Amino acid sequence: MRLFLFDIDGTLVTVRGAGRAAFARALEETYGTAGTIDRYDFRGRTDLRIVHDLMTEAGVDAEAIRSRVDDCFRAYVRELARLIGDGSRVQLMPGVADVVRRLAGRPDALVGLLTGNIEAGARIKLAPTGLWPLFRVAAYGGDDADRRRLPGIACERARALGHDFTFDRITIIGDTPLDVECARGCGAVAVAVATGQHPSDELATCGPDLLFGNLADVDRVVALLTDQAP
Repeated sequence: MRLFLFDIDGTLVTVRGAGRAAFARALEETYGTAGTIDRYDFRGRTDLRIVHDLMTEAGVDAEAIRSRVDDCFRAYVRELARLIGDGSRVQLMPGVADVVRRLAGRPDALVGLLTGNIEAGARIKLAPTGLWPLFRVAAYGGDDADRRRLPGIACERARALGHDFTFDRITIIGDTPLDVECARGCGAVAVAVATGQHPSDELATCGPDLLFGNLADVDRVVALLTDQAP
């Protein structure tokens, strides 16, 4: 059995700027400033890292950042839910729904998430797609600020379901160099998909095991992910 861990933003869906806008409002409400959020690079960062980086740069005391981060996330979730609204702002990337459903239906696969989003944010973004129930395990951006520690957390949660995965039986699928780095750091299979803001040639320089422009060719993608391609 293999564990497939998907990133969310840029890989599964785009919410067209709702996450950044919700963060800006939450940071201003909680800490009195959103810092340099307009030029901060969100790609591949965990939500904990985003708060820490922006507020540290803005001069907020480290203890104040830690003590109020839960308040910040509550404000963020409230604002994100408002911005997502009826879900029409959420756009699935090509082929994603069919790839996830195909993998989730296989007896030799467990499908999960490895995302920089906190759990509540992930749920808000994915609920409109109908895919949320298919992700059986997850490691979130509220579990650790360092994305490289999330695969171990996902393994622990899979173990609680009765599945014991070594890192070489994990495939991490994402749209940024940090997703590839995360997989490389633990010995997982690294799959890059150029549906986010990093083009294929840039992702290729990171040396992923598989690189897709998008996941639209569902039969080919599933075959390659499950090592069944000729």
